[in-house]
Amino acid sequence: MTIEARFKLDYPDFALDVDLALPSAGITALFGHSGSGKTTLLRAIAGLEHVPGGRLVFDGEVWQNGAAWLPTHQRPLGYVFQEASLFPHLSVQGNLNYGMLRINADRRPASADFSRIIDLLGISHLLDRRPDRLSGGERQRVAIARALMTAPRILLMDEPLAALDLARKAEILPYLEQLHEELKIPLLYVSHAPDEVARLADHIVVLDAGRALASGPLGETLARLDLPIRLGEDAGVVLDAVVVEHDSQWHLARVEFPGGSLWVRDAGHPLGHHLRVRILARDISIAHEKITGTSIMNSLPARVIALAEDAHPALCLVRLDAGGVPLLARLTHRSAATLGLAPGMEVWVQIKAVALIG
Repeated sequence: MTIEARFKLDYPDFALDVDLALPSAGITALFGHSGSGKTTLLRAIAGLEHVPGGRLVFDGEVWQNGAAWLPTHQRPLGYVFQEASLFPHLSVQGNLNYGMLRINADRRPASADFSRIIDLLGISHLLDRRPDRLSGGERQRVAIARALMTAPRILLMDEPLAALDLARKAEILPYLEQLHEELKIPLLYVSHAPDEVARLADHIVVLDAGRALASGPLGETLARLDLPIRLGEDAGVVLDAVVVEHDSQWHLARVEFPGGSLWVRDAGHPLGHHLRVRILARDISIAHEKITGTSIMNSLPARVIALAEDAHPALCLVRLDAGGVPLLARLTHRSAATLGLAPGMEVWVQIKAVALIG
């Protein structure tokens, strides 16, 4: 099942024109710079932005089709804003109760579900506090819990970490990862922060000037050569991997993914833990044969898929396939010519353990 979203909106200084088919599972990141249309699109999906002539279908259920338009309060969704917007005169418990009162009694979470949401977001010790006695990260976790208390079929989050400092972001990201693992509903996540997208998203929509430049699974989309997507300072890919070995002497962990295994810095995850590994194009080198006697710990067989120009005329991007997993490497044109790189060529890629971001 999918989410169909087609909206066209013209303002004097901005236009939104998108036609998207999004997965109705996992986390979809709406990514782009400020003013690219991320929040406008999210508000249109929520019904907070009325787009005449638009179309929105959620798992076969029509929420908007032309003039037929389901108002926001009738859409089974939860919405988390940049600011927590908790009621200051209510305790955390009172704010959560308000979330439940907004829906019909037959849809309200049972006591077991209520407790599960509380535990999932780690706020059981905060229930008697007022919002002014909460940190920024705690307020946002309560806001997420309140949105979940409405028993939504989809959760929309508009840059929920934008107002937090780095310490509070580090505090709340593990809870968002837990939501990703535990929730059975799709989550649309607006962000311009590369680290959040790389860590959380399964699917990405890249917006610019109100249009979708790219939309697709995160790994595949980041590896596109026709439109290199840079999450931050550089192009690269994100892999899903699982921890299979610890080297306690050197504080390293070995992770496996469909294309092989990699040594990364040990972040303390237990064996069997699933994690994301981000590999930047600049941190991959290519050779004809497997090289020994080098400081680079990770070496994988791969096949060259395509080459493309990079931002500087001296550089090129090489798309590779490692056991069905796409990788990107940045080389000089001179290096690519010296190696005679061409589509279909079998090569070895080298990746520094210190360069991997787990």
